[in-house]
Amino acid sequence: MIPPITKVAAQVDQVFLLIFGVSTAILIAITALMVWFVIRYHHTRHPKAADIRGNLLAEVVWTVIPSILVMGMFYYGWASFKALRSVPADAMRVQVTARMWSWVFEYENGKRASTLYVPLDRAVRLDMTSVDVIHSFFVPAFRIKMDTVPGMQTHAWFQAQREGSYDILCAEYCGLRHANMLSTVEVMGPDAFQTWYESSAKGDEAAIGLLESYGCTACHSLDGSEEMGPTLLNIYGAQRRVIDANGTREAFVDEAYLRRAIIEPDAELVEGFEGMPSYKEDMPDQDLDAIIKYLTGGAKRDLDRGRQLMEAEGCLSCHSTDGSEIAGPTLKNIVGREVELGDGSRMAADDQYLIEAILDPEKFIVVGYDPIMPSYEHLTEDELQAMVDYMHALSENHD
Repeated sequence: MIPPITKVAAQVDQVFLLIFGVSTAILIAITALMVWFVIRYHHTRHPKAADIRGNLLAEVVWTVIPSILVMGMFYYGWASFKALRSVPADAMRVQVTARMWSWVFEYENGKRASTLYVPLDRAVRLDMTSVDVIHSFFVPAFRIKMDTVPGMQTHAWFQAQREGSYDILCAEYCGLRHANMLSTVEVMGPDAFQTWYESSAKGDEAAIGLLESYGCTACHSLDGSEEMGPTLLNIYGAQRRVIDANGTREAFVDEAYLRRAIIEPDAELVEGFEGMPSYKEDMPDQDLDAIIKYLTGGAKRDLDRGRQLMEAEGCLSCHSTDGSEIAGPTLKNIVGREVELGDGSRMAADDQYLIEAILDPEKFIVVGYDPIMPSYEHLTEDELQAMVDYMHALSENHD
């Protein structure tokens, strides 16, 4: 048995041990009586059965003793249950939101986390609900388990008396990744907790925290592994085959696509994956912007701008992005591709080649294509780099 971390947990353990002890004693007594009856009233000793009309003492004993035992167990059980439900008035409140398959903890100052941080020796009240199906919040070390129900608020409380990390589980089957619906309670010293409580994460740390708190990382990995949903690693600038109202098509993952995928995920489903809940009502614009900035690499490479430039300059009218042939070579996997020029020479399409081919296309006519591309000498260095970054995004291993 896991050692109790709270006073209430100790009470629960006492009730368990009481019931276990009484049950064991009853088992031993009944077994002993059965053996005694088998020996005492064996047919070799009593070949003729006796007709016993009744025994007042026996009837009183088997009525009174079980009644005392049941009432005693009920009393101790009720006392521990009352302790579990009687929340101190000064308890710190934390809102717990369950969803498939993650926990979100929101504090009174608005701070959100996917891990439950609490101060040592401070009562904590958990107000709980679910946004999809029934889950069950279970902390074995604290002996608390409470269902979270859609459209309903339930609660539990505890007061940890030992610093450490304690597992949080879901004790109600809630779907394919039920076993992965895990988190921890981190019990910290008062000063350490106050420092964490008043701190604010920045940059990537803040964005990853948001992804965790909204349950995104329960289905989308950050390391490239495929889970319930597509990985978020290098997602910006990638090509995705999606299914929408008009059928199946290739989609380029730019900022607009990422916003649609979060706000209206069912409008464009990535082929091979199921839908996800919409965050249109649940995610403030500030959080959405922070997540988008993280997924786009902080806009270190402005792929949206590169694509918009190529669309505005007419590049995509002749150069496809999906591998198909139009009037010029496709831009799909263009970076690093070996090209054969009209003079018979061959060269790799590196960044320098791409920039020069945009500025002076007649110098780099690819075999099999007509010299119809105009010069784009009016483009600035920044605009040329944005176009090259976009072409990197259309190529495998585009980093």
